Amino acid sequence: MEHLNTPPENHVKVLGGQGWVGLIDSLGTESTIVNAARVSFGKLKSTMDERDVKLLEYLIENRHTSPLEHIVFTFSIHCPLFIRGQWHRHRTWSYNEISRRYTEIDMEFYTPDVLRRQSENNRQASYSDPDFNPVELREAISAHNRESFALYEKLLASGVCREQARGVLPQNMMVTFWGTVDLSNLLHFLNLRDSDHAQAEIKEYAQAIKKLIKPIVPNVAAYFEKKGQTW
Repeated sequence: MEHLNTPPENHVKVLGGQGWVGLIDSLGTESTIVNAARVSFGKLKSTMDERDVKLLEYLIENRHTSPLEHIVFTFSIHCPLFIRGQWHRHRTWSYNEISRRYTEIDMEFYTPDVLRRQSENNRQASYSDPDFNPVELREAISAHNRESFALYEKLLASGVCREQARGVLPQNMMVTFWGTVDLSNLLHFLNLRDSDHAQAEIKEYAQAIKKLIKPIVPNVAAYFEKKGQTW
């Protein structure tokens, strides 16, 4: 039996290899979308032709989203706790997560490869500065991780329950969860999280998801590529 935080076979690494997102399962194809859109005619098709592609593009363009809800994806995500918090703001997803209330195995902590500067005119933004990457601060983050974990282990060894001991673990602890979402709501997620306004870390995950789903929804990807959105 594999641990939950072992990446699945079909995955993309992010955050310098410290995180990853994998495609666990999917339901439906692009034919499912056009069949759902034409369900009132009582006919089904198993392959896509040019007319179907035009219909698919029309549905997306005009935000007729219900046919897109018939394609569903399940991902396994390994990310820092602070990214998990942003992800769970998307309440159209279904989530299940490994719990430190039940296990303390395979504890990991995220240390950024590069530290960014805070934007002076946008509290929600940061920017990369090639002249700013203080090694001593990255080492301080790693030391803090080790100290927090040492205190956590000390609490457990002293008999403190896991559900309380986990409170000393930092925001950059790596967590693993499953997320299931339909295509319509996934496109909304990608629109928000692969944008210039998104935090750099979660943007990496959004771009990785695009790589994973493109073989399943190639014409959807092509539509957004024509609109100038990289897939």
